[in-house]
Amino acid sequence: MVLAGKVALVTGSTSGIGLGIARALAADGANVMMNGFGDPDDIARLCDELGAEFGVRVEYDAADLMDPNEVRRLVDRTREQLGSIDVLVNNAGIQHVDTIDAFPTEKWDAIIALNLSAAFHAMKTAIPYMKSQGWGRIINVASAHGLVASPGKVAYVAAKHGLVGATKVAALEVANDGITVNAICPGWVLTPLVEKQLEDRARQAGTSVDIETEALLAEKQPMLKFTSPESIGAMVVFLCSEAATTITGSPLSIDGGWVAQ
Repeated sequence: MVLAGKVALVTGSTSGIGLGIARALAADGANVMMNGFGDPDDIARLCDELGAEFGVRVEYDAADLMDPNEVRRLVDRTREQLGSIDVLVNNAGIQHVDTIDAFPTEKWDAIIALNLSAAFHAMKTAIPYMKSQGWGRIINVASAHGLVASPGKVAYVAAKHGLVGATKVAALEVANDGITVNAICPGWVLTPLVEKQLEDRARQAGTSVDIETEALLAEKQPMLKFTSPESIGAMVVFLCSEAATTITGSPLSIDGGWVAQ
């Protein structure tokens, strides 16, 4: 348990990919600050369950990551409440699909703010702390869309490409400070949101979830298999390990061959 006693902040961690990452970090001994949306009672129960299951401290902060001041406060509060910030995982994100000529300006602004700018403000605040202690791990959850494009996703693709670029710059700047910075680029991930989309597609098409699952995956991935949040969590833990000490500035695909085509 290389992360025993260390502190991790995971944004967008109350469900889906972020929750899978938070669970994996807690399982490896890290104390975790969670952040995201949801029913307050459900989130409190989730924090209690994770803490009890893995014997670590799990706290929650409802910071609005669209606000740079809230992002900075979240990083500072993590350090103040849990004693440090050793691992930063920028995972929170939103999506909207539309052609450029019809894309709502407010949706562009929101996606750039949450998917890209929030990660910048979090890194800017966390890096001085990590430098002072001579160790840190920053993992930005990008996407296959950080490396390739799809129609209708101009803001998401721009934000994720920007996040990969920011990852590389940060990695270069802290290369000799004991800090690594990497981006994970998932393809299709089986989250509760995607499960609902598959059920909706099957109902609308009069087919089965299995048929719609294969059709959805085949649109992008040679491998007709979803990545799980647990697999992404395991990848984050590996990037925090000693074996990954010289992996930095890398966009790491976990996408069933999506960008290999």
